[in-house]
Amino acid sequence: MTKKVILTGDRPTGKLHIGHYIGSLKNRVAMQNSGDYETFIMIADQQALTDNARDPEKIKNSLIQVALDYLAVGIDPSKTTIFVQSQIPALTELTSYFLNLVTVSRLERNPTVKAEIQQKNFERSIPAGFFVYPVSQAADITAFKATVVPVGDDQEPMIEQTREIVRSFNTIYQKDILVEPEGVFPPKGQGRLPGLDGNAKMSKSLGNGIFLADDAETLKKKVMSMYTDPDHIHIEDPGKVEGNMVFTYLDIFDKDTEKVAELKAQYQAGGLGDVKIKRYLNDVLEAELAPIRDRRAELAKDPEAIYAMLKAGSDKANVVANKTLNEVRDAIGINYFN
Repeated sequence: MTKKVILTGDRPTGKLHIGHYIGSLKNRVAMQNSGDYETFIMIADQQALTDNARDPEKIKNSLIQVALDYLAVGIDPSKTTIFVQSQIPALTELTSYFLNLVTVSRLERNPTVKAEIQQKNFERSIPAGFFVYPVSQAADITAFKATVVPVGDDQEPMIEQTREIVRSFNTIYQKDILVEPEGVFPPKGQGRLPGLDGNAKMSKSLGNGIFLADDAETLKKKVMSMYTDPDHIHIEDPGKVEGNMVFTYLDIFDKDTEKVAELKAQYQAGGLGDVKIKRYLNDVLEAELAPIRDRRAELAKDPEAIYAMLKAGSDKANVVANKTLNEVRDAIGINYFN
């Protein structure tokens, strides 16, 4: 029985945080370990350069940080091919062909792109590379004939854009070469972890996240600074759990749902202080993150081994992507000298 193929990845613009962990990394590890999938995970450095071209050192320095985060959470290079986007030339060539199948107006309607343009305050000064990155993502996915793409729930428009490109290509060139992928999304309510400050999204750029590499003291400081209920001034005051980040995080990270329900009831009735529930959340997060942090620190002692792993993965990915590229060239009719 043919295995399904997974393609997913992250932009190397800094260390990964627990929003990434909940939103996608845990799911990737579970799928990898199921034995049902052939898995490719891409560090999308070219995509990161679309809005960081003037700061290439940021991308270069983040490459190994993202790789360390992958390995620390349990992504296993013996089961998963981890590769670097810029080291796969076929992806750029595929992007150039796919650009001819997509209109500017269609790219402008992509909800994910619209939201990110607004978030980054580009207005009309949008780097062209950033504007067309959904097409680049389609090249990444189709190069490996991915059937499954684990992503956050805000990425569904990107998956649909890829499906449209696949259908257009296969119809125009009358070859069923490319595969339509399906998105796999995290459990409802876990697709986007709010920031410590109550912002709708935990973000590296907003500085409101807990990183997988944070030490125990940093974790505690961040938890103790979390947004709760501003009207819960005294311990005896009734408090709100809706919009209270401590309880939002407990709902996601604490497996003891009965305990969380008890704490919520006590907080709402009055008699439970913010410091106490923050300390409880810190213990829950420390139990989850300490093994990841320790493994990451151990792996970081041998950066050359990390680069060797990335090169081996990129070499393997090149073979797969080049095979698809040759099929695409054949379909278009531009493999002139074969």
